[in-house]
Amino acid sequence: MVSTPSSSAPLAPAQTLWVPGTPPLELRVWGRKPRGGAAPLVLHFHGGAFVSGDLDSGACLAELLASSGAVVASLAYPLAPAHRFPDAVEAGYAALEWLHKQRTRLAGSTAPLFVAGEEAGGNLAAAVALMVRDRAHPPLAGQILVAPMLDPCNATASLRQTMGEATGCKWMDGWQQYLRGPMDAEHPYAVPSRAQRLAGLPPALILTGGDDPMRDEALAYAERLRGAGIAVHSGVLPSTTGWPDSLSEQPAEECPCAVEVREHLRAFYQAATPPPPS
Repeated sequence: MVSTPSSSAPLAPAQTLWVPGTPPLELRVWGRKPRGGAAPLVLHFHGGAFVSGDLDSGACLAELLASSGAVVASLAYPLAPAHRFPDAVEAGYAALEWLHKQRTRLAGSTAPLFVAGEEAGGNLAAAVALMVRDRAHPPLAGQILVAPMLDPCNATASLRQTMGEATGCKWMDGWQQYLRGPMDAEHPYAVPSRAQRLAGLPPALILTGGDDPMRDEALAYAERLRGAGIAVHSGVLPSTTGWPDSLSEQPAEECPCAVEVREHLRAFYQAATPPPPS
C-alpha cells in the first residue's frame, strides 16, 4: 500500500547516489521509504533552460515532491551546449531504468514510478515519458510537469506578456543551445508538445501560474493530452507564483503556493496509483 505522509513529516536527509555509466550520473535522493509500505518514487529534472541549473537550484520542487509523500531522486543531467539533444533525455531514461531496479530498497517493492520537472526539466520529464511508452519499459504511473518549457517558438501570449518589448530571452537562447538544428524541433523527444502521437502516455499533472510565462504552452499541452485520451489533472495557481524563476531560488520562507502544490501532488499520487489487491 502506498503511503502519503503529511507535509509536517520530517524529510530524511538528502543522500547522493550514482547511476552507473560513462560518466556516472549523480542523483540526490529526498525522503524515506515508509516502514512496512511503499511510497511513490519520482525522478525529478531541475530547470535552467537546458543550459544551467543543478541539484541545489532544483531543491525547491524536489522538496515539495518529497514532502507530499514521495521518495524523490533529483538528477544532475548533462547540460547544453556541451551536451545537446538528445543527451539529457537519454540520461534521464537511463536514470529511470536504474531507479526502477532500485525501487524496493529506495521506496518499497510496490512503489509506483513517476517523472517530474520544472521549466526545461518539465520538457525532459515529458520527453522521457514518451520514450518510456515507445520502449515499453519501465512501467510509469504518471508525469508531473510544473511550468514546463514546451514551445521553442517562444511566441505565446503569456510569454509576450512577461517579456514585453524584448526581442530575446533566456528561454529562446536555451532552445537554440539545446537543439542541434531546426530538424530537432520536429522530434517528439526534443519538443514533446509537437509529438504527432500522444496516445498511450501515463496520466499527467500539469501545474502553471497566472504569472507564469510558460502558462499558455503548459495548458495547450494539457489539452492535447486530453484530446489523446490521457487523464490530465491541471491547475493555474494564483498569479503570485513567480514561476518558473522562483522555483530555482531558496526563499527564507516557504512560498505561498506550497500548500496548494502539495494538495495537487498528493491527489495525483493517489489517483495514479492502483489500489492494493484485496
